[in-house]
This record gives sequence, C-alpha cells and structure tokens, in this order.
Amino acid sequence: MTPPRPSYGWYGDDFTGATDALAALAEHDLAALLFLRIPTPKQLAAAGPLDAIGIAGATRAMAPEAMATELAAAGRFFAEADIGILHYKCCSTFDSAPHLGSLGAAARALRPFFANPVLPIIGGQPNLGRYCLFGNLFAAAGSGGPVHRIDRHPTMSVHPVTPMGEADLRRHLAAQGLERIDLIDYRSYEGTGPEAALTARLAAGSNADAVLLDVARMQDLAVIGALLRRQMEQGRLLAIGPSSVAQALALTWPEGGRAAASAPVAAPRAGPVLALVGSLSPVTRAQVEAATAFERIGIDTASLLSEPAYALALEQDAQAKLALGHNVMLVTDRPSQAPDNADNVARATGRLLRGLMERATIGRLVVAGGDTSSLAVKSLDIWGLSYRAPCVPGAPLCRTHSDNADLDGLDGLDIILKGGQMGPVDFFDAVAVS
Repeated sequence: MTPPRPSYGWYGDDFTGATDALAALAEHDLAALLFLRIPTPKQLAAAGPLDAIGIAGATRAMAPEAMATELAAAGRFFAEADIGILHYKCCSTFDSAPHLGSLGAAARALRPFFANPVLPIIGGQPNLGRYCLFGNLFAAAGSGGPVHRIDRHPTMSVHPVTPMGEADLRRHLAAQGLERIDLIDYRSYEGTGPEAALTARLAAGSNADAVLLDVARMQDLAVIGALLRRQMEQGRLLAIGPSSVAQALALTWPEGGRAAASAPVAAPRAGPVLALVGSLSPVTRAQVEAATAFERIGIDTASLLSEPAYALALEQDAQAKLALGHNVMLVTDRPSQAPDNADNVARATGRLLRGLMERATIGRLVVAGGDTSSLAVKSLDIWGLSYRAPCVPGAPLCRTHSDNADLDGLDGLDIILKGGQMGPVDFFDAVAVS
C-alpha cells in the first residue's frame, strides 16, 4: 500500500534556514526530512512515510535567472508530489534584493505550479526575535538582544551583500516585483470571529500580488495556520516567509503527525567537533572570540583561492589536531579582509571540509554562515538531514542521511548549521560539550 502523501513541502533559500523549518515540524511530532537536492525515488523510499518534505537550496545567493531555473525544477517536483502547500522558506530578516535572492523572482518561478489565487507572505518569527507590525519588520540583535527596526539593525542594515534599507516589507518586496501587496495587520487577530475577518480581508485582496500577514506574538501563529488551512481548500497554495509558516501549520495539523514519540535516538557519535565558520556576522565573530573549547585555525581566503599548497597545509594542520582528539575551528578572514567573491570562498571552504571529512574521524560538525553552510554541506557525501534534538533557536541538531552507511540515519553524523545571527555568545563551547 502506498503511504499517504506529505501535505506540506518547503524549499529553503539556504541550508541553515531550511533546518530551522525542519525543527519546527519535528518538534510538533511531524515526520519530516530535509533533502539537499531534489530527491531520487530511492531516497524517498529510504525516508519512509512523511508528513512534510523539504529541499535545502542556495537561492538566497543566486541572481534571478539562476533562481528561475533552480525553482522551476523544484516547483515541478512539489507539484507532481501533489503537495498541498509549498512554503518558500526565506530568511527571518527577509534580506534579499532585486539582483540577488529576490523573493519576487521566487514567487514568479513557483506560482505557476501553485495556482491558488492568494499568495500569503508571513512576516515575523517571535521565537527568533523577529516581529512584523503594520507591515514593518523588527529584529533582535543577537540572542535576546535589543530589538531594532530592520533598516536600523546594526547588522542587517549594513549587510555586505543584501543590506536592508527598508523596514516596510511591502515597499521592500515591491522593488523585487511584488508591487501590489495587501496587509492584514495584527489587530485583525483580536476580538470575536478573527478568522471570519481574515477571510474577508483575503477575499478583498485576492487581486493583489500577495497578502502580507503581521506576526507580533506566538499566539498569532495558530490563527494564521487556520487561515492557511482554509485557503488550501481553494487549491495548492504557495506561501513565503520564515519558519513561522511551518510553526503555524504544525499548530493546526489536522490529522496528527506520523513521528513516533518513542522513535530511537542515537547516542552522540564518538570523536572531536569540527567547526567551519564562514559567517562575517558580528554575532558569530563574538561567538568565535568567546570559544575556548577549540583549537582555532585561521583561513586567509585570498591564499585559499590562489595557492593549492596553502589549502593542503590547512587540511593537514586540522587533520593532525583532530587525530589527537582536539576540537578544531576553521575561521575565514574577518570582514575587513574578506574578498568580494564570497561564492568562490564558500566553494573553496567546502572542498577543504570534504577533504577533512574523508580523512578524519569527526564526532560532530558545526557550520556557521548561511551561504557557507549551503555550499559546504553540498560538497559532502550526504543527501538528507533529519532532526535529532534542539540546540539553539534557529540552529537545531540534525543527523545526516547518505548512501554511505557511516553517514546514514542512526549511524549518521551529528550536524548543526548556524546562521550568522543565531545563538548565544557561548554557542560554540556549548555545542562542543552537549
């Protein structure tokens, strides 16, 4: 008998964000697996019955033309799988631009496969300190830090690639081609009959390019989840937003999840921790400076790109330390030294990581940096990730799945993919001992 199809799919525009959505589903006892590319029939069969299926992508770092090609294939896969709702999982800070990681380009590529008349955009994710009020986005600076309007945020307003210069998400997304966006602000969720009021507002805005929904509090998500469920009755639905979309739907899952509460949990794998830090975020750099449980190896990115002997020497140095059982942290240049071709740097660090993983025994892998995570993990011999346990909000502990038995399932590698803004200052030392 063919198992019931997953009703929810998600495509992450980078790997770190995709694992956050995975955690949001798994923590509500939903059976979910994140594939690192469009899965083969063999990989789908190995995954078993699923409530939700995800694909981790790298479109956040792509130009619109490349996004269109990538997402057309993904959209076709999800449509052929008869997914009821596809969540295009963007960064919780919505950092994107017309020329890079465009959310408008994503909507244009995916919407032909999901013909529902409404395109909901969910702003805000309170458990990460992200809030959307009257269409304007606010974000905490670091874990538990002060909250700033996104265009005044100390990091995101000066992001080196996609700086956030506009807090009103309607204006921000209009520059990316979503020019007519209706707004349902958080006041609509109060009082009697909020669902009826939301339905009426959606119907009134159905000719818009999209409908933006505020998220001010965690309790808003249950209302939004119920709204999305009803809208799915009008046809397959595309939604854009951070992991709050997954949280909202998990809260309103009608049939109950398939994940067994008594599912076996693998013991931590023996071996040292290897951390690869490519993020230039001040939050991550502060975490690096606070780390005491690692032997740190700096990476001069210019030499990494131009000198093969330098990359070999780095690998041999790290391998020797790991062989002694020492935790190792590879850290790329500071922002003042960073080259412009960040994509090539991420690919080069990915090759370095693959070489280490092939020759050293690793107990846990930690990769910090959205683009770094996406490209580095793609270099490894794994095809999927499943949720293992919570770690910090936005960066769960996962397990690898691979055709290599040493990297598969309960015998897989513990892995944490951390975005630049995620985690407390003692993040690295905490993941080295937990």
